[in-house]
Amino acid sequence: MRRPPALVLTLILLAFGATIVRPQQDELKRKRSQLEKLRTEINKYEERIKEREKKEHATLDLLDTYDRQATLLRKLIGKLHDEEQSIEKDINETRNTIDELNSQASFLKRHYAQYVTAAYKFGRTYDLELLLASKSFNQMLVRAEYLKRFSEQRKRDLDKLDTRKSQMEQESEKLQSQLMQQRKLIDEKAKEESRLAAQAKKRKRMLTDIRKDKKNYQREMTRKLSAAKEMEQLIARLVDQDRARREREAKEKTGKSADHEKMAATGTGFESRRGRLRWPVAGGRIVARFGAQEHPVLHTVTQNPGIDISVPVGTSVMSIADGEVSAIWWLPSFGNLVIVNHKNGYRSVYAHLSDITVSEGEPVGEGGQVGRSGEALSGARLHFEIWKDREKQDPEQWLSPRGVAQH
Repeated sequence: MRRPPALVLTLILLAFGATIVRPQQDELKRKRSQLEKLRTEINKYEERIKEREKKEHATLDLLDTYDRQATLLRKLIGKLHDEEQSIEKDINETRNTIDELNSQASFLKRHYAQYVTAAYKFGRTYDLELLLASKSFNQMLVRAEYLKRFSEQRKRDLDKLDTRKSQMEQESEKLQSQLMQQRKLIDEKAKEESRLAAQAKKRKRMLTDIRKDKKNYQREMTRKLSAAKEMEQLIARLVDQDRARREREAKEKTGKSADHEKMAATGTGFESRRGRLRWPVAGGRIVARFGAQEHPVLHTVTQNPGIDISVPVGTSVMSIADGEVSAIWWLPSFGNLVIVNHKNGYRSVYAHLSDITVSEGEPVGEGGQVGRSGEALSGARLHFEIWKDREKQDPEQWLSPRGVAQH
């Protein structure tokens, strides 16, 4: 009897079960190792916070420590969420396997019951009559061989019933283990989310206290100037790395493709979209423009390397064009930031992120999310920059004038 494709597939999976289990165990071990490493880093920041809180009530450095820990907590929660989904998938697959094994067992039971009933009713007489009714000696031999194989198949079916029962018991134990692991992960995730929420409340109170002291604004300005220099150095390193990569590719004769060269020649790349690029956030308003800016509290003039857009904390931040994530970084006064490489020397920078949803080296499409906006000393906002090699650009000259309502 021909077996259904699903039955064949299940038998193949069971046959190679020992081969599959090991990689799954290795992957699980790797994931757990990553989680433990994250927890270790989070706990280190927890110790730093406790030590600093003993010495200082509300400072920018303590705020930085809170932010670094919060970033790791969000990353941990994200990984717990991914692992929870992975286990949910495993649970569904195990349940499907159990259902398939039950189906196989029912199929074998039915057919074996039919055979036993027929043997009880007719016994060996029916087999003998079938042989004697043969029209030729050759047909009799064929029928005799068929009866022999039919009997052997029923014996194999009976053996398979015992095997399926054992397999179902193993799968049921596996399912119970997976369900326990899932419950544990849900509890872990809830605990870390509660921890993050509590930390967010403390940070908000601390930020309120910091804003009351005018000296903190002066210190923040000094930190921001220093951070802006670090940003320039970071961009310069990326430019140098990009140049070295192109030179290496040229030597290996794997430079630009004909299509890429055609795109550059016809001007359909990033540069050709000047004044028409999408905005990194939906809604919001510009609260600090590119270039010379007067500080709203100190009334001193500083240079802004980009623009600041006021948006609620947690607003989705999107890539302004196709590109690749070339760097994920953290700087005082800029917080978490993502740099996207748009080729031909163009890069965009997204800073003051409360959360990052991409990884270094990951391609990102136009409108693809890179993170969520956060809150700086001066308020909830996104800091955004555009660079051409080592030169800062005025983002407003590149973005569509209809993207954000300006004040």
